[in-house]
Amino acid sequence: MKTILFILISFIAVTAILSGLLMISNPNGGLMNLPLNLLDGTPFNNFLIPGILLATIVGGVNLLALFYIMQHHVSRYNWAIAGGIMITGWIVVQMILIHAAHWLHFLYLGIGILIILLAYQLKGKWAV
Repeated sequence: MKTILFILISFIAVTAILSGLLMISNPNGGLMNLPLNLLDGTPFNNFLIPGILLATIVGGVNLLALFYIMQHHVSRYNWAIAGGIMITGWIVVQMILIHAAHWLHFLYLGIGILIILLAYQLKGKWAV
């Protein structure tokens, strides 16, 4: 379970940071083939602020979780839970704001929930 948690958090950290950086470097969405009309009805005119939030908040928390897991830090599973909550929250808010769902939303939502459950189990709350 520890290996699966490590892989999932690594995946979220890398993809969130890279996607955020792509959105920051080209806020009109061209690098990621994201049409600006996705943002209609949201508080954003372009992908700059969402990119900053994705890279720093979602990617950053998951990167910290990864670091603490590699260090076997006492709070590693708390950070993993926080990382799972970040990606889950990000996806839910995104789906609400853009009024759409793509298969990637469900993939990332599932990964976020799995991270939370695995970290909670490893933390010892559901020891069987």
